[in-house]
Amino acid sequence: MTQFRPCIDLHQGQVKQIVGGSLNDQGAKTNFVSQYDAEYYANLYRQHNLTGGHVIALGPGNKEQALKALATWPNGLQFGGGVNHSNAVEFLQAGASHVIVTSYLFDNGQFSWQRLEQIKALTGKERLILDLSCRRTDRGWHIATDRWQTVTDTAVNAATLAELSQHCAEFLIHAADVEGLQAGIDEDLVTLLGEACPIPVTYAGGARSLDDLKLVDRLSAGKVDLTIGSALDIFGGNGVTLEQCIAWNNR
Repeated sequence: MTQFRPCIDLHQGQVKQIVGGSLNDQGAKTNFVSQYDAEYYANLYRQHNLTGGHVIALGPGNKEQALKALATWPNGLQFGGGVNHSNAVEFLQAGASHVIVTSYLFDNGQFSWQRLEQIKALTGKERLILDLSCRRTDRGWHIATDRWQTVTDTAVNAATLAELSQHCAEFLIHAADVEGLQAGIDEDLVTLLGEACPIPVTYAGGARSLDDLKLVDRLSAGKVDLTIGSALDIFGGNGVTLEQCIAWNNR
């Protein structure tokens, strides 16, 4: 049964909602900047026992806020953003239930099995999440690294999902092309994930209303969870309220 998963996106030390595909060294097209810090949102999720959410650091300058959030809701939040073999254990010890890894797994644009084994040896398979965030190409979906700017040769398809599922606890998959646009989810990608993912998977990108939770539930036969960001009232959105999402999870 599809669940709503919360998020805390950090950019330049603030809680924000951005248009995913616009992120670069200069900044990003921003939908919302919160007056509250990460600790506020972590506490909110804790009060409602919302688990499995992710804290994502988009670029540098976010560590202090990330650590605050993890300390506020220990083992209730996952952490991603610049995670590698040298800092993964630190974030787990700081309270993250799992660490989320993407760019570290690629060496000169090629997927590195050596790096995957290296970080898995530190975290254990059961506390590792692979972020397979992707962009659509004329050959299907391909993993995008370096803040979704670099499209790799690694396809997101049934074979990749089956192979990588043996090395992690979950997948997190942002559809970078629709992330932050509130223009609807990538229905084809959600359908693929529902059919091909042998482990838990959270999809993010384009969700705009409670109807999208229902749609993901139907398309994936309840196997894919959904993160809603910019459309959510606590992030300045008017598409759906946190209360509605909590009620959906408790149904």
